[in-house]
Formats: sequence, C-alpha cells, structure tokens
Amino acid sequence: MCGGCCRRQRGPDGTPVVGRRRGCGTVLAVLALAVAAAVAFLESTAGGVSYAGDGWLHECAKWDADGGRFLASTFFGGGVAEVRAGAGAAAGEAEERVVVADPDAAGRVALGLAIDAPRRRLLLVYADRPLRFGYAALGAYDLGSWRRLFLTRLDVPGESTFPDDVAADEDGNAYVTDAKGSKIWKVSPDGVLLGVIKNARFTQRPGLRHNLVGLNGIIYHPNGYLLVVHTSGGDLFKVDPKTETVRVVKVQGSLRQGDGLELLSPTRLVVAGMPSRLVESSDDWETATVTGKYVGPIHRIGSSATVKDGDVYINHIIGFGLGKKKTHVLARAVFSPLAAAS
Repeated sequence: MCGGCCRRQRGPDGTPVVGRRRGCGTVLAVLALAVAAAVAFLESTAGGVSYAGDGWLHECAKWDADGGRFLASTFFGGGVAEVRAGAGAAAGEAEERVVVADPDAAGRVALGLAIDAPRRRLLLVYADRPLRFGYAALGAYDLGSWRRLFLTRLDVPGESTFPDDVAADEDGNAYVTDAKGSKIWKVSPDGVLLGVIKNARFTQRPGLRHNLVGLNGIIYHPNGYLLVVHTSGGDLFKVDPKTETVRVVKVQGSLRQGDGLELLSPTRLVVAGMPSRLVESSDDWETATVTGKYVGPIHRIGSSATVKDGDVYINHIIGFGLGKKKTHVLARAVFSPLAAAS
C-alpha cells in the first residue's frame, strides 16, 4: 500500500465504491511534472555563463579582468579551474580547465578565493571536508605561471575551525573568515600568519540558529576597512584591520543567509545567497539599506558574487548532470528594486 492516495473511496453508507480509486501514480506523475517545470523555469532565469566541470560543487568564482576569464574553486576537487567567457560560454559550450591542484592540499576542499590584482596572484582558502572542522590554510598562486607562492596553515591543534572566504587589502595582507569560530585570520603578503581578529560582536546573537554559520563573505573597501557578513545572524560588520575595531552596520532589510560579497561600487555591495541582495550606503557603511533582490536559479544556491564589465554574476554552488561533467552556472544578476527593505 502507498497510503491514503491508494485507498478505495467509500460511499455515504461506508461501503467501498467499486472502480473508483485515487491514482497514486497519477498524483506522483503530476508532482514530478510540476517539479520539472519549476526547475526548467528557474534554469531559464540564469542567463550569464554556463560551463561543464568536474564535481557537483563549486563554492566561489571571481572574474579575472586581466586574464579575461572566470576562476572558480572546485570544492571537492580541492583546486581552481578557469572558464573562458567567450561566445561559446554564453551558449553553454564552455568547459573548465583546472589550473591549480596543489598536492600539499590534496584531500581538502577549496572554498573562497580572491584575485589580488596589483600583485597578480590568486588567494585560495582550504578547509577540511565538511563536519571535520580542523584543517585551515591559505594558499597563494601566481596568476601567470600558477606557481605556488605560499601555503600557510591557520589552524592550531584542538581548534574547531572552518575557513570560508578571503579578501586582500591594498598592501597585500589577506583576511580569512572562520565560519565556525567567527573570527578573522590576518596573513602577511609573504604568507606569515600575523594574528587573529576576534570580537564579541561577531557572536552577539545568542543561540545555535543564529550561529550555525558564522562569519562568511568578506571584502576590502578602498576606504581602508573590511565588510564582513554573518550568515546565520544576518549582521554586516565594518572592521578596521589596523585597530581591530568592529562596528555593526545598521542595515534596513535582512541579510540572513548572506554568503559571498562583492563591491559593485564604493556605495553598493552585492551579497550573494538565497536570495542575492543589493545593499547601498550613503554614509561610508555606518548604515545601509537593502535596495534590490535577485532570485535566479535558487535551487542551485547562490554562493559568491563577482563583477564583469559592470554586470554582477552570481556563482551557484550546485552543478547538475548525470555524467562525470556537471553543468555549472554563473548567472548574470538583474536586481529587482525594493520599494521598502525586506
């Protein structure tokens, strides 16, 4: 038996009505068609760039303007792939090419990445596979030769960590968020761990549901500070990396489930996630307002944002396909204006 949908219907006197059954198979078929239609609709909202790549999960992607390519972290592949965004890519014909597969990080997952353009290098975060919460490292690679510049361990014995995203300042210092411990590691341009930024405000909201995923997306603002989002709590922090002062940006609107960050301009910030949001500030990020929203192929889960030629592209973590190669999506985001923060 498959439950109530397959039981015989009964008449007013309680006797079975012969020949009348609810078709369980029909119901399931209709549901399957509805799901397929919904997925097809969501896929059609992606636009942008789709490409074939190994593995189900690609956590982060950034546009390398000088190289004319997107660079994406391959999560379980533990490295980085490049995607050329030509005419073929727009038609869904592109295929990734792996450019970083560091043997000293084998068995780890590759997460956030940042392009340090002035120094022509790529910064890449490595973590333990999910639910292990031990290994944490930052790698740096030359964008021309892909020669490794350094691989710096961030964790200490017995510490529970999950490094997630990275940003670089104008001097080449790197800042890595810890989504498990809600702190920020600071690494020098030559790979020396300089210290850790901790603050009680990072965990100001009590309870597991507000801290399941802590500090996540991070970006360096040209005015000399970091903007960092707390995924479960929905807070946006303004962090002075020199004094380690932390301020909570007063945001009108919700940033819960916010993931990767990207500046569209000094006054406009993109917060990738479910959904992705456009946030604007007119007072140097003391306060801000959520002014736009982009949903796109939400079943793929937006995880990072990047800007190419003035357009915002949202990387989606989940690939689809039955073969070894999965189709991955960098959706061009068009934000729907919000009349009021939501």
